[in-house]
Amino acid sequence: MQTIYVDVLIVLNIYVNYFLLRMTAAITHFRLKTVRCFLAALYGSFFSLLILAPELPSAVTLLIKLAAAVTVVMAAFGIHGYARLLKNTAAFFTVNFLLAGTVYAVYYWFKPDFMRFGNSYFYIDFSLLILILVTAGLYFVLCLFRRFSRGGRCDGFKVMIRLGRNTAVVDGLADTGNRLRDYFSGKPVVICGRDDLLPLGLGDVSADKLPRGFRLLPCSTVSADGLIPVFHADELLIVNSVTGERKSVDAMVGIGEHSGNAVFDPKILG
Repeated sequence: MQTIYVDVLIVLNIYVNYFLLRMTAAITHFRLKTVRCFLAALYGSFFSLLILAPELPSAVTLLIKLAAAVTVVMAAFGIHGYARLLKNTAAFFTVNFLLAGTVYAVYYWFKPDFMRFGNSYFYIDFSLLILILVTAGLYFVLCLFRRFSRGGRCDGFKVMIRLGRNTAVVDGLADTGNRLRDYFSGKPVVICGRDDLLPLGLGDVSADKLPRGFRLLPCSTVSADGLIPVFHADELLIVNSVTGERKSVDAMVGIGEHSGNAVFDPKILG
């Protein structure tokens, strides 16, 4: 009978859970803080101790896996409404089944001596070097997934901007490349196209013709450097189109040349 080392079992599952949660966040496009991800992975790793228990009925194992998945997702992402919790849990279950199916296929076909299954959990006796190499490989795959899934960006948002009695609603695009901040207040800047803000009744806003309360802010892009007008809206809301979650953000609005999206740093949703 193969010897199972509890410390190896726990560490292995912390790594596995951590990357499964990262994959879940990449699929659902919900922000996941590193500390919460690690703590949730640590919590979830203790369920792997069931591999040491006698073989349980399939229904009992499924209920335990479901409870583990829901509570791990709650620990990592919070609840924020049943729709969001359901979506995150479904995604977490999906990546779990994909991983478990792959590992079980390897186990079934090759019967390696260093691997063991029990109550739907698996154990792999590994060395530290192998763990580092596998972790680096998984992280690389995750980065590629995030990069090529919608270009490393996450959309599915609406940005509502109110100025006086006028309101503009623009499709939102969370982009980590937008790190623009107002140098006076230090607030982040949500960049909108000039045409997208026409419902606000701003008229012709340019560097030579700034309405009251506007100022110019230096802005650098890949193609050029310049100045963009920025202003503080009376109300700025970002709405998640999937969950309906609404968040009021304290940010400036910048007027760019390209229309179609309100581009914001996803950190302002944290």
